[in-house]
Amino acid sequence: METIYLNPDNLTYWQQKAKPSVMGLGFFDGIHNGHREVIRTAHRKAKEKNLLLTVMSFFPHPKTVLSNGKTKVDYLMPLSDKEKLFSELGVDIFYIVEFDREFSSLSPEKFAAKYLNGLGVIHAVAGFDYTYGFRGAGNMDRLKSDSGGILEVTKVNKVECNGEKISSTSIRERLSKGNVEDLPAFLGRPYEVGCEWDGSTLKASPYYTLPALGRYAVTLKEGCQSQEMEVIVIGEKELIPPLGISGILPNSDATISITWHQRIKEEMKESISSEEWFHTAKFNFVWSG
Repeated sequence: METIYLNPDNLTYWQQKAKPSVMGLGFFDGIHNGHREVIRTAHRKAKEKNLLLTVMSFFPHPKTVLSNGKTKVDYLMPLSDKEKLFSELGVDIFYIVEFDREFSSLSPEKFAAKYLNGLGVIHAVAGFDYTYGFRGAGNMDRLKSDSGGILEVTKVNKVECNGEKISSTSIRERLSKGNVEDLPAFLGRPYEVGCEWDGSTLKASPYYTLPALGRYAVTLKEGCQSQEMEVIVIGEKELIPPLGISGILPNSDATISITWHQRIKEEMKESISSEEWFHTAKFNFVWSG
């Protein structure tokens, strides 16, 4: 998969190099099951038409730019994780548009002309609530007309879990409450956070959101090795691992990922024996490859 960063200075160059494609549109934070349905639909259309599958996202988050940095966005994943997942989903080209004031001021028609028609998009696919252009005036019901009638358009219906719309916002809400065990049903996988290990402390890497203060059953991964254990989260950016962890993790700087499985409630700990608690907390100090 090729990743292309777009901005006003290089847009013409990439327009000239673009080939016909089916494009999935969205911010795609977390790449949850709703986003996956958009990508699957676009992938199917691309196969039917024998075209490239492209995806367009934006960075930074529009709310940050439009609020002049006053609105803090709790990202669910960095761009590098998006790249990895899009590649696994069969995307050929991942366009990342630099979202700035100039871009946000484009009319819906100019957005379609420059960033869709201009990049060779034949068919656009997005969720039912996708908007574009100045003040979000454009929507999926008018995208074909905004493109001058050139584009074919597919609007993906709402994807739900237990009657609730799956969204990045709903996932952030669950993280803020520590309900990590709910997330596989929304994400299609457990939530994972990249961390930096300096030999004594763990620190969440940028563009991840940690769950609420508490004690969790997690899996730590370093390279091809994984480790199940209990980890304590303190504050917004600080992770306090169990005592003795420094004896099993690499001594030098390393990138560690934490997969969050379950919040361990205090009442659970008090209601079971020490031996049962040992296994429930998944506190096992043997690396498995």
